[in-house]
Amino acid sequence: MSGSTFGEAFKITTFGESHGEAVGVIIDGITPGLEISEAEIQVQMDRRKPGQSSVTTPRKESDKVHIVSGIFEGKATGTPMMVVLYNHDMKSEAYSDIQNLFRPGHADYTYLKKYGIRDHRGSGRASGRETAGRVAAGAIARKSLEQRGVSIVAYTKEIGGIQCETYSEEVIEKNAVRACDPVAAEKMVKLIEGLAKEGNSCGGVVECRIRGVQPGLGEPVFDKIDADLAKAMLSIGAVKGIEFGAGFAAARMLGSEHNDHMNKDGFVTNNAGGILGGISTGEEIVFRVAVKPTSSISVPQKTIDVNGDEKPIVTEGRHDPSICPRIVPVIEAMACLVLEDHYKRQAALHA
Repeated sequence: MSGSTFGEAFKITTFGESHGEAVGVIIDGITPGLEISEAEIQVQMDRRKPGQSSVTTPRKESDKVHIVSGIFEGKATGTPMMVVLYNHDMKSEAYSDIQNLFRPGHADYTYLKKYGIRDHRGSGRASGRETAGRVAAGAIARKSLEQRGVSIVAYTKEIGGIQCETYSEEVIEKNAVRACDPVAAEKMVKLIEGLAKEGNSCGGVVECRIRGVQPGLGEPVFDKIDADLAKAMLSIGAVKGIEFGAGFAAARMLGSEHNDHMNKDGFVTNNAGGILGGISTGEEIVFRVAVKPTSSISVPQKTIDVNGDEKPIVTEGRHDPSICPRIVPVIEAMACLVLEDHYKRQAALHA
């Protein structure tokens, strides 16, 4: 079975390759009558698109939204909606010299072993460009969630070991790295620009806060809401780890420290990150993801070719020296998809 479909009651299927004609998404389960415009989706696409600053890839893609089906007179019909985003600024020739080499950190080797064939141009289906369809679908889920009073905000918490010391939500979209601390953001930008000149890259940590979720969402035992959020985040190619609430720090805490006590007003603390037993508590859902360094770097490395012979490799082309700034809207989108799916599943449970 193909692994390109995600969700149950609110379901998406993404398609397309980095250097193909287009990427996009098919969305099933949109509430009929929901008002949707291409302009609303475009707002989120513009946050994810490349070429935004000195710390992102210079590839230029407008990511202009084209809704092909599932909408009539500005409203969702309830039938599958297709959103297409055409590719324009591909430079496939940049991969010609390394088409038979396995790039370190990439999925070249594993895709070839699985399918017996691979698209060497910009990673094909394994490219971060695949996430454009997810962001388009997430924009629709976000609108529905906002009508339920739910808000989702993700931001860069750490890059290259530089950590945010303060939290100011209003500055997140006002700096190139989407950090919540303006002082740390300046340091992060300088670090990334320096690494880019060296042909290197760095990773980081992105945190997400979800507010306004009703208590009771989640489908134990295998479809717990934290389990589905974890799957959603780990399905993003650059994400290598996730933690909720206190996360891994819980391993160093006592039960008396970690347990979230309650009083007549609700929970006193939120070490659980808004989820207990795989079900939302009504508190803020908080999680963090570890984002790996960009694999495409121009620093000389060692690898093998398709024949198994050892070869040196230098990856040219246009790549993000840090994935964190552009992965923020992708993380928000995937969180939106999970929540909208669980809201619909909960409604069906009580129908």
